[in-house]
Amino acid sequence: MTAEGEGHATMTVQLYARDIGAGTPLVLLHAFPLSSAMWLAQREGLAGRFRVITPDLRGFGGSVLGDDPPSVDAMADDVARMLNQLGLPRAVVGGLSMGGYVAMALCRRHPDLLLGLVLAGTKAAADTETARATRIRQAERLEGDGDVAALIEEVLPNLVGPTTFRQRALVYGRVRGLVQSAPAAAAAWAQRAMAGRDDSFGALRELRVPALVMVGDEDVIATEGDARAMAEAMPNAELMVIPRAGHLCAVEQPDLFNQAVAEFATALARAPQ
Repeated sequence: MTAEGEGHATMTVQLYARDIGAGTPLVLLHAFPLSSAMWLAQREGLAGRFRVITPDLRGFGGSVLGDDPPSVDAMADDVARMLNQLGLPRAVVGGLSMGGYVAMALCRRHPDLLLGLVLAGTKAAADTETARATRIRQAERLEGDGDVAALIEEVLPNLVGPTTFRQRALVYGRVRGLVQSAPAAAAAWAQRAMAGRDDSFGALRELRVPALVMVGDEDVIATEGDARAMAEAMPNAELMVIPRAGHLCAVEQPDLFNQAVAEFATALARAPQ
């Protein structure tokens, strides 16, 4: 899919997405400030069993930013529009970090699109005042600098756990490269969008599909406590703690992540609809 604009007052953002494999559709939404490139191991490991769709959220990778005000809801509407354009009435939707915020916004705004929900390295609570102020400060610096130095200095150090930093130099190097390639304008927009996002616990309590919650045991951004709170809020959810992984558990421990998602999605496909 390509990105193009239409309309008058605002631009309709059409997401660029990698779409590979066949079977139950599995939509994976990437973390901040990365792109769908982070899902390489998931495309390689899961496309033999599922239709794996990995969009670039607006402004990142191959997707344009558009001119809408910063909003996680706008990002969720982009994903809903993409599913409609692909002719998919329902999909298993997974999101990591920012992608999780977008997935939860989908639960609020387009619940009928979900066949199942995967939330990894994310949290349902809105930002605290301190966290919100940090995001706005970083957004202002990104806009002022015109580069992503702020992300390299402040965001990158917490994206992977100490095990990855010490023992998986190639993984850390790849993550650093993805952060460095983020467009500053998109990163600033996304920070403002995340700063303004709503609490999602109400939507999770009303969720009518099964859910899988995953968290790295070394994640300092979204903790095991955050993950447990989400799992407990949903009527039908399981929690998996991934060992020796930080915030980007899907990148740091792809085999464990893929196995859990494959088992979850396979069970969903077998369940009566």
